Amino acid sequence: MPTRVFSLTPKVKLYLSSRDTEGVFGGGKWCLLDAVRTEGSIHAAAAKFGRSYRKAWGDIRLAEAGLGRRLVVTTRGGPGGGHAVLTDFAQRLLDAWDSFRSSVVSRLQEAYEEQVLPVLKGSAPGQSAHADGGERSSP
Repeated sequence: MPTRVFSLTPKVKLYLSSRDTEGVFGGGKWCLLDAVRTEGSIHAAAAKFGRSYRKAWGDIRLAEAGLGRRLVVTTRGGPGGGHAVLTDFAQRLLDAWDSFRSSVVSRLQEAYEEQVLPVLKGSAPGQSAHADGGERSSP
């Protein structure tokens, strides 16, 4: 049996959508908002990911509209340039999303190991399988 089967890992793309809007919030917007949090600027956050400022603002507005809550508070430029900070709600959302994603990935891995990996190794889900793909006999 090809060894590549045993190096497969499950992946999932998580995001929130509403009836009206696809992709209200997910990994991409999480990364953007986290960059706003660390960079203190939408422009700098956008540049970090190779996005335009306009695209970044559009993504933030889409998320705010879909969630019905403000995520970023900005101050206009001046001698030192503009500044952006996350709202308390956005801070809590980033932390909650991080925890949620970790839980889903952990459960996904468990389900994969219980349900799919045994089939890939040549046994039925719930049965033990030898690393060589052969089935173990019951005691």
